[in-house]
Amino acid sequence: MSRALFDLTGRLALVTGSSQGIGLALAKGLAEAGATVVLNGRDAAKLDAACAGIPGALAAPFDVTDPDAVEAAIAGIEAVHGPLHILVANAGINLRAPSVEMPPETWRKVLGVNLDGVWFCCQAAGKRMVARGAGKIITICSVQSELGRPTIAPYASSKGALRMLTRTLCAEWARQGVNVNGVAPGYYDTELTSALVQDPSFTDWLCQRVPAGRWGKVEELVGATVFLAAPASDFVHGHLLYVDGGMTAVV
Repeated sequence: MSRALFDLTGRLALVTGSSQGIGLALAKGLAEAGATVVLNGRDAAKLDAACAGIPGALAAPFDVTDPDAVEAAIAGIEAVHGPLHILVANAGINLRAPSVEMPPETWRKVLGVNLDGVWFCCQAAGKRMVARGAGKIITICSVQSELGRPTIAPYASSKGALRMLTRTLCAEWARQGVNVNGVAPGYYDTELTSALVQDPSFTDWLCQRVPAGRWGKVEELVGATVFLAAPASDFVHGHLLYVDGGMTAVV
């Protein structure tokens, strides 16, 4: 019985932004739990290379910031492969600058991917899940859904907004059998954070700040994601599961 609660056999899952880093780790984890995974990114060649490492994985190259492309891609996935059971809205970027110097195009670019892109994917997948009366949507939030930090105003704003989007979609769709929850990572060692990982002063600060005393490993996000995608979480709605080494728990 306990294994069945986490079994994703027969489920179709789309993970956006999954050609590398956290998204790729989550796609691999869902596949290992039995799901057929659809990987997404804008670079088709990079996406094909990522798919080659996951048995049975499918590629869906599209830009999450283009609502027409999102709608066409999800419609196409369902037309060929059947109903989408799981959406992991992971695609995101972070561009840093002091707030007094933040160019409007930088603000708009970050919000466009991190918030608009998630919304377009949730809407396109969610309306189909609502019509069928079942589905799992997982937004990838952040400790910045709760905590601020200098030079990342658009990123923190987008992740804070995702927290409320997750809760609002829960309020609308829970009665229709659609679970909308979020995973909120802390600081993880990925391709996008490599400069910070290699910065001794930042890593020292991080290890002092995080109760677990280290950077996270992307594989450590898999369990939370599989849980929120699986039958084990059928009565979990509107929740943000922080996987942050205790960072948001302490001063």
